[in-house]
Amino acid sequence: MVHEDRETAALARLSRRSLVAALGAAAAGALIGAQRAGAAPAVAAATGLDDPAKKEIAMKLVSSAENSSLDWKAQYKYIEDIGDGRGYTAGIIGFCSGTGDMLEVVQLYADRKPGNVLARYLPALRRVDGSDSHSGLDPDFPEDWRRAARDTVFQQCQNDERDRVYFDPAVSRAKSDGLRALGQFCYYDAIVMHGDGDDPTSFGSIRKRALRSAGTPAQGGDETAYLNAFLDARVWAMKQEEAHSDTSRVDTEQRVFLRKGNLDLRTPLDWKVYGDSYHIG
Repeated sequence: MVHEDRETAALARLSRRSLVAALGAAAAGALIGAQRAGAAPAVAAATGLDDPAKKEIAMKLVSSAENSSLDWKAQYKYIEDIGDGRGYTAGIIGFCSGTGDMLEVVQLYADRKPGNVLARYLPALRRVDGSDSHSGLDPDFPEDWRRAARDTVFQQCQNDERDRVYFDPAVSRAKSDGLRALGQFCYYDAIVMHGDGDDPTSFGSIRKRALRSAGTPAQGGDETAYLNAFLDARVWAMKQEEAHSDTSRVDTEQRVFLRKGNLDLRTPLDWKVYGDSYHIG
């Protein structure tokens, strides 16, 4: 939803990874050798958040917090000014006219489909970047956004920018820290809300604050202890801004899964956000 330093996120992005065939073959060989020696079979690796089924869960979890709905695909057309100082907030991840990510979505749409209904707003989006201004956007921009959202090309632009700027960098960073699906989601949700800039409430700063209290699994730390420290740091960051001061997306969502030891985000999942209850079977 917020992205204070788009260049940092762009540099940080990594495409989703698949298992290398050679590693799979080596692992299979090791397993066969272990079984011949009478060792117990190895446990299959946990599924990451970039698995399609897990990713669908992640989209629903974010949508429950951002849009009070599990139907995240219905949010392509969403647009409003929520009064948080970032201008218009819109789309499946809350792209903002004041933080640059809305501009990039509309620019990508213009690149892929020149002359589309939103292309004429590009000069205005460049001018209002960094502010809450609607100058050059009102009165027709919201309705034109909703019209564009019926176009599958624009829908794919939203998907691709979400992945490039938020999802892929978050999952990559979490995997490098040795975190499973829940930790990957905690990183993703944090980057969606706080961006990955250099300010004290950005994702990077939240992670650094957590590391003062606990090490990541990749550093030899306990995964649950580290995630508790990360969520503590996340709550601190949220409370620094009135628009994000309701911390239920952490307290009654992510911490619920963590307390249950559900580090792999296995279904069924039950949680609350802003007092509303949700379920994924």
